[in-house]
Parts: sequence; C-alpha cells; structure tokens
Amino acid sequence: MSSDKAPIRVLVVDDSPTMADAVSALLTDDPRIEVVGRANTGSRAVTLARLLRPDVITMDLLMPDLDGPAAIAAIMAEAPARILVVSAVADQRNLEVCFQAMSAGALELIGKPTVSSGEELRRWGRQLSESVCLMAEVPVISRRLRVATPPPPATGARVDIFGIAASTGGPPALSEVLSRLPGDLPVPIVIAQHITEGFTPGMVRWLSQVTPLKVAIAREAEKLEPGRVYFPLDGHDMTVEGNGVVRLTRTRGGPCPSGDLLLTSLARTYGSRAGGGVLTGMGEDGARGLVDIKKAGGVTFAQDEATSVVFGMPRVAIELKGTDRGVPLSAIPDIIRVSCRRGPTPNRPAGPEGIA
Repeated sequence: MSSDKAPIRVLVVDDSPTMADAVSALLTDDPRIEVVGRANTGSRAVTLARLLRPDVITMDLLMPDLDGPAAIAAIMAEAPARILVVSAVADQRNLEVCFQAMSAGALELIGKPTVSSGEELRRWGRQLSESVCLMAEVPVISRRLRVATPPPPATGARVDIFGIAASTGGPPALSEVLSRLPGDLPVPIVIAQHITEGFTPGMVRWLSQVTPLKVAIAREAEKLEPGRVYFPLDGHDMTVEGNGVVRLTRTRGGPCPSGDLLLTSLARTYGSRAGGGVLTGMGEDGARGLVDIKKAGGVTFAQDEATSVVFGMPRVAIELKGTDRGVPLSAIPDIIRVSCRRGPTPNRPAGPEGIA
C-alpha cells in the first residue's frame, strides 16, 4: 500500500483487555493500519461498527451479552464491514462457533497466538496485519444475492469424482452446496479449502451437521468411497492417485491446501471422468487445475461473480478457459448431482486403472 493511501481503519473486538491490548499494539506497528476503536462486548461492537464504520473488524467470539455470530449478523445488517475472526484454536467450543460466525458474514479465521512474548508473537502480528490488509481489498457484501438457478448442463457425462477448490467465503459456500446433495451420491467429493491450520477439524464437524454426506479428514493411502466428502489434514496438500487412493504431503508454501495440486491429480487419475469446480476466493489457486480437468474432457464449473464473496479464483479459472462461464452458487449442487448420475455412458473413455 502506497504512503499516500488512507490507513486501513480497524475496530478490535475482544473481551480480554490483555488480548485487545496485544492485537491493537501489533496492528498499530503496521503503518498501513489505524486502530480506531475497541469493544469488549458484542453489543458494543455493533454500536461502534455503526458509529465508526471501520474498514475491517477483528472479532473474538465468546463474549458477554452478545456472542460473536449474533454480533456479526447484527453488524452485517446494520453497518456491513469486513470481519476477521480471531479465535483460540484449542477451544473446541470456539471451533464450532467459528463457522457459525462465517455463516453470519465473517470472511476469514485466524488462530490466537499460543505465546505471549518474543519473536513468535511478532510473527503472529505480521500474519494478522497481512490478513487485515488482504481483507481490506475485499468488497463488502451486506447480503447474499439470490439468483435463479439455471438448468444443469446436459453433458451426458458420467463423473466418478468431484474436486472443489475454495478460499475466502468458501466454508459458507460449501455448506450451501453440500447441504443440497443426497446422502447416496454415487461418487466421493474431495475439497481443498484454504484455512488457517487448526481450524479444519471444526470445519469438518460443522459441515457434518448440514449435509447427509459423511464428511471426514482424509487419511494417507485411504481409498475414497462414494457418498463421502474428504478434506486434507491440517497443513497438508491432498492428491488422488491410482484407484482413488489419497496421498497427503506437507505443504511447501503457497495456498494451503493447494487446489491446483488436487484438481490436476484428478485430471491425471480420472481423465474425462473427473469433475472439478472453483468457488469464491482470493488469488488464482485452482484455476490451472481446472484447466487440466477441462483438457482431459471432464466436467468443470466456477462460481459466478454475483454469488462469490471474492471473485478472484473463479475469475482466473474462467479467463484461462478452465470452464465456459460462471454459474451461481445455487446451481452447483444440481451440476454435481446430474454429472454423477448413473446410467448408460456410451463412448466414454475408461476411468482410473482402466476401469470402465
């Protein structure tokens, strides 16, 4: 950010004075950021959001009088802002509430530091500042747009697996998609959702409550099964090889988990029987993997701009011709369901390991 730009105005919300002091001090160290207010209750956060109109709000979740999800819902209704949840990863109750907060309108999650001094705390502060600066570039969305669902494409395809890449705004989008898929879906779904390490187990439990599909963290060398949704282990990339076997590798940097690695592995393993999609998110991860599935003859889609929280990853996927056009979020469950429908599939190439 150039020096002539106005600083990013941040409201810090935390019921712990010690934590609020630490967050405020770390953010203030960054010349791009100005802390314009602090709140120690949910109701006070709503009031200050309305009065101060901050660019970004850092939000604790377990607070007196009005908890995080309720405060976020009120803020998004009365004074929409970009909200970054700052939560204790070790607290299981917090993990559940985190994803309720995302459904209410929070954009991202970041874990609270586990240390109180030294270089580790400064490193966490730099991560927090970078997250705030990235959030400041995201358009503020006060409500979800309702878009009519077009009929799914009549491709005649028979997909044997679906892979999805998502980032900012992804968990609520995944919730909407997975909640509308049948429990007897005849294929597995594998997902690369960018998320701070420590939050994957909470996301899996939360999504398990909204879909009839079985949602789990994949294990190394596990054979994928139909009717199940798989996420990689925290801090790992996931690929699918051979006869639908999971491979997990520690991430080497970049977006984690990698959507490109996942989708490219599906193109390589399943060919024309691979399906892939790119949902809302910043950056361009997943776009090149989607191109690989498209080139292999598989089914591809990208979420459209109107229903994306951030039209970054889907936009690049469309620009690179990984799919023909963007589709509204509400259309995606039918695209998956119809593409996976079982029936005669004449003149279709063999699947992995030559299985027709």
